[in-house]
Parts: sequence; C-alpha cells; structure tokens
Amino acid sequence: MELKDLIAQYPVVADLAAERETMWVNPEYGDVDELPLTKEDLFDAEARYHRFGPYMAVAFPETAATDGILESPLYRIRAMQEHVTQREGYDLPGDLYLKADNELPISGSIKSRGGIYEVLKIAETVAIDHGMLAYADNYAKLNEPEFRELFSHYGIAVGSTGNLGLSIGIVAAQLGFNTTVHMSHDAKQWKKDKLRSKGVNVVEYDGSFTKAINTGRKLAAADPSVFFIDDEGSTDLFLGYGVAAIRLQKQLHDQGIPVDEDHPLFVYLPAGVGGSPGGTTFGLKTILGPNVHAIFAEPTHVPSVVLGMATGMNKDISVYDIGLDGLTEADGLAVGRPSRLAGHVLRTILQGIATFDDDRVLAYTAEMMDTQQMQLEPSATAGFAAVRMAQPYLASRYPMAHANHIVWATGGMLMPASEHERNYALGKAILERK
Repeated sequence: MELKDLIAQYPVVADLAAERETMWVNPEYGDVDELPLTKEDLFDAEARYHRFGPYMAVAFPETAATDGILESPLYRIRAMQEHVTQREGYDLPGDLYLKADNELPISGSIKSRGGIYEVLKIAETVAIDHGMLAYADNYAKLNEPEFRELFSHYGIAVGSTGNLGLSIGIVAAQLGFNTTVHMSHDAKQWKKDKLRSKGVNVVEYDGSFTKAINTGRKLAAADPSVFFIDDEGSTDLFLGYGVAAIRLQKQLHDQGIPVDEDHPLFVYLPAGVGGSPGGTTFGLKTILGPNVHAIFAEPTHVPSVVLGMATGMNKDISVYDIGLDGLTEADGLAVGRPSRLAGHVLRTILQGIATFDDDRVLAYTAEMMDTQQMQLEPSATAGFAAVRMAQPYLASRYPMAHANHIVWATGGMLMPASEHERNYALGKAILERK
C-alpha cells in the first residue's frame, strides 16, 4: 500500500512517517477477546523457573541469595518524579516507581526473564528426552559435566539487537550448548565482545534486525540439532516475560501499593519487537486484573509496534515501508518489524503507545543519574516519555489522585563505564540546551 493511502486510512501514520512524537490510543482496548495464552500457562512457566532454581544458584552464584530466582527491585523514585515533571511542566498525580530490570542478575535487562526461561525449557526437554533428568530431581545436577557433554551436541541460536542475545548467550553457553547470536548493525560492540568472552559465536550483519533474525532462522532450520529462539513469535519467550507479573504482585503487596478502581496502576514499557513488553503486559492483565493499564514507548525512528497495531497489519508492515531509517540511540528498541505474536495478543489488552525522540531518553538517562544515582541505558528510560505523553489522555479517563505509575527499566547493568559516561554527557548537553 502506498504511503498516501496508508495515511488516508490511518491518520496516525502521518505522524509516524514525519518522526513526530505522538500518543496512539488503542480503540480496541478493553474489548472482550479470547487470548491464546492462559493463567495456567503463566504458572507453568513460574513452576519451571522454580525447578531450575537450584541449578541457577550454583551455576550463577549471583542468584544464590534469591534461591536461583531472577527478579529485580521495585523502587519509589520521588526525586526523579519531582525533577522531571517540573522540567517538562506537567502534573503527575500519585507515586512514580521504577521496576529496575537493569538490576536483574546475569544479563541485567528485561530480556533476561524471557530469554533465559526459553533456554532453560530447552535444556529441560533435552535432558528428560535423554533419560537423564526427572521433574522431581534436584536440578543442580544440570551443572555436572555429563550434562555439559549432552548439551554440547545441540545448538541454540537467536537473532538480536543486543540484550536478548546477551541473556540467551550467557546462559546457553554456561549450560554447554553451541550458541550462536545473529546480531544486527544496531547492536553495541560491547555486547558483542561480552558474548564472545563467554564462548558464544557472534555473527554480525550490516543490515537490520530483520535480516539478522531471518538469516538465523533459516540457518537453524537446516540443522535439526539447533533450537532457534524466535523473538518475533515465541510463546515461551512471551511466558518467560509474563512471570514478572507474579513477582510484581508480591512486591506491590509487600510495599502496601493497592491496585483497584481508586488506585489504578499504569505501567510504561519500552518496546522493540514487542515481545518482552507484550509478555509482561499479558502477565500484568492476567495476574493483576482490569485496573492495571500498560502503555508502550517506542523511538520516533522505529515505531514498529504502533505502526503494526494501528494499521492492523502487525508483522506485515515495517517502519522502512513508511520511509523511516530505523536508527536510534535506544539500540535495544531498534526493530523495524513487530512480533507476529505480540500484536494479536495485545489487541485488546494494551492501552496505547507513545513515541519519543532520542534526545528525550538521553536527557532522562542523565536525570536518573543526577536524581537517583542510577545508571540506565537510553532504552531503559523510554518509559518516562510514555508517562509524559499519556497523562492528558489518562487524566480524562481515570481517577488519578491515588494512581501509581511504574516505569519499566530494560537494561544498563552490564554496560561499560565508558558507555555510561558517553550517554550521561550527551544527556547533560541536551538538558543545558533547553
């Protein structure tokens, strides 16, 4: 379809093609729909994570304190709330929190839950199929040499812009799988170096994420011993992300944060292909119910999920089809075509999507350091842009006086100091110009 025809049928495409910051509100939000996944699927994923707890605790000692369970803190960020709302000139009733997935053990990003979960499920399947593991076993045995020997006969492959590759690569290589990460040109060099240091085969592409994932998928399909983890359509990734809601429910309870009609909860999630925020949103709506509302944030240069959902074309349209270059400092979000799974699952459970300019997330990155002494990568601060963009609409629809807001941080823990220093300097320069 020609761009002019797309714009005529879907006016929001004009803003997307012009790289304008915009807020798209999902007209189908709240409609009755039968989802392809269930609460039982979520709890099955959570149970598998618990079976692997003993293995994770010995293979990755940094998880021992939580019995091998991957989870991140929930922080109240008062200083950032006061600072950013004053600078940007808007009111934010209620309290602002950060879900600090940048602190998740092992790979320090939201991708840890989904990517690591699917690797563990593959390992469990292979070990059980070979008669070496039973569900009732202590899974710490998977750290023994005979299992590394078993897994060395199999491969795991993935296409990634960075953080998913880190999560899958580190754990798959530790288990003993021959691990290959197909990485697009958007991926930061330090992420490639980190993977290679763990014994992962990193294949680099001059083209986009789409080229990397399509090539990786094709190569894996030609080898029956290779499992391809598909960021564009894996239900296991989706469920791995979704278990976050089960843990968040307890964190909210422990901190005395209610979720009901008078205390709506708004969660702001950065989106690339849509899998990790999509799975998280599915989990939130399934576990916390109708009074939690998710809003995504995407770069103006790579608004793939909003383009797919607003047009209803989902995976059948790319940002390159409307003349965008797909380039962003938020490298983890540099995905030109959305997941073939996320748009269908999110059709009635996602409130909306905001787009942001790169300067905005770089500024937030500097402000988080100044106000909260937290080092985040630019994509991890994208949720703050969605907070700002969504407020006029949310204030017209919900009781906001006692609302709670969670910005979901995606990554940053493993980022080298030199990268943090660069991003901070860029962010401060932007703030000084304003």
